[in-house]
Amino acid sequence: MKQLTDSMLDALSQAARLSPRRRANHNLHEDLSDPVQRLAIAMEPDTYVRPHRHPHTWEMLFPLRGRFVVLHFDETGTVIECTVLGEDCKVLENPAGTWHAVLSLDAGGIIFEVKHGPYLPLTEADCAPWTQAGEGAEAAKQNAWFARARIGDRMPGAL
Repeated sequence: MKQLTDSMLDALSQAARLSPRRRANHNLHEDLSDPVQRLAIAMEPDTYVRPHRHPHTWEMLFPLRGRFVVLHFDETGTVIECTVLGEDCKVLENPAGTWHAVLSLDAGGIIFEVKHGPYLPLTEADCAPWTQAGEGAEAAKQNAWFARARIGDRMPGAL
């Protein structure tokens, strides 16, 4: 039997706090080639999740601890949906091919993700062309925008 216990989640949060990327995951699937990927992802509020899409699969998200802003964008970088997972929504499914970003609002936040496998690393084509891979001050600037973005807002720098 596979479980996620409080002590496991505590350890995962600690690993995220110590990670340079400020996130860490614990896989429930056995192998990256498994047809269904299931994982808990600890995300600190200062981790940057670049807007991206998964052309081959939907992605279901459940908050285990904390709250998360989930933004959906159109092709121009305009916010078309904004949800606070763990506050006004308990489970969210991102449709395949939908541009999206996730921001942890709370220290120690942990989200559970389910999607079709096999695991495919994001390529540049999977990342929104109106964004950059942010680090440091640029990532902080993007995260601050994610936190206040509303439907109809366009991502800074989008054409």
